[in-house]
Amino acid sequence: MFGMGFTEILIIGVIAILFLGPDKLPEAMVEIAKLLKNLKQTITSAKDSIESELHVAEMRDEMMSYKNELTSTTGKLTSLGDLQSEIDDIKKKVTTDVIGDIPLTSASTEPEEVTFKKKKEKTDISDTDV
Repeated sequence: MFGMGFTEILIIGVIAILFLGPDKLPEAMVEIAKLLKNLKQTITSAKDSIESELHVAEMRDEMMSYKNELTSTTGKLTSLGDLQSEIDDIKKKVTTDVIGDIPLTSASTEPEEVTFKKKKEKTDISDTDV
């Protein structure tokens, strides 16, 4: 009780007997017990009125329903993780499909440069040999 051992309580009892005397000690203990009982009732009623004003019980019930809903949704999302692997497999198949000889993934983003210049052809016979 309050972190006190038997010896501390015994010392307090002996001091109370010395100060109050054997005649007044029982009355004092009864008064202390009544005081503690009234204090406990006051704290309990204050706690109850605060809880009723703040609707703590209703909020607790609502919080638990949200928690249960979140837990069930998390379970559903875990099963969607399996679908994600299937979606990734389908994406791989689509990107590796080939239309004719051109794969879908080889489409370059830069346009090819087209020129109309003629390339010079080298000949083995030079003009100086004639």
